[in-house]
Amino acid sequence: MSAFVIDAFEFCRNNGRREGLTPLADMTRLSKECVDTAGEIAWSLVGSTSAQGFPQILLSVKGTVRLQCQRCMAPMAFEIDSSTLLMLGKDDADADQIEEIIDDESVDVIVGSRQCDIRDLIEDEALLALPQAPKHDVCPDTALLDSVNRDKASPFAGLKALQSKE
Repeated sequence: MSAFVIDAFEFCRNNGRREGLTPLADMTRLSKECVDTAGEIAWSLVGSTSAQGFPQILLSVKGTVRLQCQRCMAPMAFEIDSSTLLMLGKDDADADQIEEIIDDESVDVIVGSRQCDIRDLIEDEALLALPQAPKHDVCPDTALLDSVNRDKASPFAGLKALQSKE
């Protein structure tokens, strides 16, 4: 069995703890969203049992990735720093029941597994932390954007010209 495959229920029951660093290049889905594969994601998993007796994992991911700014199209650094609490159900029906019992939107209830590949959980959490449309707070070089805006005729200029002819 791989070092990344765990029995999620046993991990929670034994208050398991794992942490590590995973190169961005090893995360194929996440690296597709980035401009390069430089860097790594630090992660930790802590297993426990909730006050209601449900198995749960606290998953945290942290790291810097380079995304493409959707305003100026230049690369930008984005800091991933995310944590989530995952409660585990034995199957879909059990997960739905747990969701109703805890009635807490901040907790994600998933179906646990006796052969859970934690790399998938780590990559999912990092992907969920990415912005839908990454943008610099202030773009470093707006020359290209400025030239496009300057050369583009206003749609209202044509209306103004028609109005002045009358």
